[in-house]
Amino acid sequence: MRAKPLQKRKPHARRRLAVKVDTKKPKKPPTAFFYFLEDFRKTFKEENPNVKSMREIGKACGEKWKTMPFGEKVKYYDIATKKRAEFEKAMAEFIRRKENGEESEESEDEYK
Repeated sequence: MRAKPLQKRKPHARRRLAVKVDTKKPKKPPTAFFYFLEDFRKTFKEENPNVKSMREIGKACGEKWKTMPFGEKVKYYDIATKKRAEFEKAMAEFIRRKENGEESEESEDEYK
């Protein structure tokens, strides 16, 4: 009976330290492309009901976005810009509260 050849072990990937995520922190808004993707997905599914793969929908959407003239994209850029401004305002408020210590007091009260 032959012995199995020794397999080389792969070095373990460095384990990332657990980072505390602040649940009160505002989330970044999607880009203009993702707002377009929402609209495109609806129309694409109506035109192609047999296509279920998100990969195929994503590819078709990417091609459409690339060939789309800027004038049609403006609608989505406007939405994204508006959402980005709202995010920046909320983020500034979040940072202000965190620096003043208001955020930590609120979270401590929730657990009591």
